Amino acid sequence: MAKPNALLTGRQPGNADDSGTRRTEILQTAAALIASTGLRTSLQEIADAAGILPGSLYHHFESKEAILVELIHRYQADLDRIGRDAQARLDEPDSRPVAEKITELGSAIANCAVQHQAALQMSFYEGPSADPELMQLTQQQPTAIQEAMLQTLRAGRWSGYIKPDIDLPTLADRICQTMLQVGLDVMRHNASADQVAALLCRIILQGLATRPPTDAALDRSKAFAAAAEVIETWPDDNDGDLSDKAAHVRAVARREFGRKGYEVTTIRDIASAAGLGTGTVYRVIGSKDELLDSVMRSFGKKVEAGWVSVLRSEASPIEKLDALSWVNVNALDQFSDEFRIQLAWMRQSPPTANPGWSYATRLRQMKSLLSEGIRSGDISIDTPSAAMLARCVIGVQWIPENILRAIGKRASLVFVRDTTLRGAAVRGK
Repeated sequence: MAKPNALLTGRQPGNADDSGTRRTEILQTAAALIASTGLRTSLQEIADAAGILPGSLYHHFESKEAILVELIHRYQADLDRIGRDAQARLDEPDSRPVAEKITELGSAIANCAVQHQAALQMSFYEGPSADPELMQLTQQQPTAIQEAMLQTLRAGRWSGYIKPDIDLPTLADRICQTMLQVGLDVMRHNASADQVAALLCRIILQGLATRPPTDAALDRSKAFAAAAEVIETWPDDNDGDLSDKAAHVRAVARREFGRKGYEVTTIRDIASAAGLGTGTVYRVIGSKDELLDSVMRSFGKKVEAGWVSVLRSEASPIEKLDALSWVNVNALDQFSDEFRIQLAWMRQSPPTANPGWSYATRLRQMKSLLSEGIRSGDISIDTPSAAMLARCVIGVQWIPENILRAIGKRASLVFVRDTTLRGAAVRGK
C-alpha cells in the first residue's frame, strides 16, 4: 500500500507519530479518496489507504460522519476567511479595475473549491445521513463569499462598470456558484483554477457575442423555434403511470436517486417508496444499474433531441448558443431529479458511465460551434484553449437551480443571455 498512500497523502505511512499530524493525514487521505470515488468510500478503505488499522482510526475519529463533518468545517472555514479578507480589502484604497477585483475573488473561491474537492462534493451533492450536524452543514450556504462578491459588484455598479439592469444579488450568487463548480473538475480538467476562473469571469462580465443581441432578435431566431418545438414534445412523466409498474418504478427511482444520490440508494429503498416488494422491482426492471440506465437514457434522449435540432437549424452561432440555453433551462425545470443524478458523474473529469449524457459528444459539439462563431466574427474572445472555452461555456449555460426556482424560466433565460452572450458589464469600461 506504500505507493497509493504516498500519492494520496504526500507521506509514507507510519512516518507520523504525532496525533495531530496523524489526524491531518487521515483527513487528507479521506479527502482524496472521497474526491475520486465518492461518498461510498468506507472507513476500511480510508484506514487501508492511510496505512493504519481501522481500530487505530477510531482513536482519531469515532465514525465516517465525523471525518466528513471535519472536512466540511475546514472547507467552510476557508471560504469564510476568503470572504472576510475580500470584504476587508474593499475598505482599502485600490485603483485596480473592477474586473480585476472580481476575478481575484473568483480565483480565490475556485482555488478553495479545488483544494476541498471532497467537501465540495458533499455540499453540491450530499447523500443522506443520520448525523444532524452533517445534514445541516451540507445545506449551509457560503454567505461570506457571496456577501464579498455582492459588495465588489456594488462597487462596480457605483463606478459605472456593471450594467444598471442586472440584479446584483443574483449575479453574485451566479458567480460564486460558478467558481465553486471549478472544483468539480469538469470545467477545469487539466487547467489551473486561476486560468479557468479568469475565463469564466471574462465570459460572465463581457459576454461572448461581438455584437450583443437583443431579446427580441433572439426570440425570433430559427434556433430558438427549433428548441421550443422539441421542448413541446417532452412528456411530463414525473409520476409515471400507476397502471404500468415499470413506468411507476422508474418515476419513483428518479425521485429517490435525485433525493439521495445513486450511490447510496438501494432497490429496497425504491421498492418501499413505490409500495412494491423488492422482488417485484427486480422482476419489472432488473438491477439498480439497469434501472438507472432506463431513467437516464430517457432524459438524455430528450436533451439530445433539443441539441441536435438547434445545431441543425439555419441560425448564427450566437443564436444557437442562446437556444441551447433555453433547452437547458427547460430540462432543469422539468427534469430536476435527472439533473441532480447527473451531478454524480459531473464530479469526475471526464464524466464517465453516464448513460443519459455523453459529455464528450457535447464537448465536441460545443467546440465546433464556438470555432464557427470565432471564424465568422460573431464571437470575440481570447482563450489559451478551445477545449477550456467549450467546457466553460457548457458550464455557464446551465443556470443554478435555486436561481431558476426564484425567478422562473423566462427571467432565467434572460439572465443567461446577460451573463453568457451580452455580458453583465458595460463594454469599454
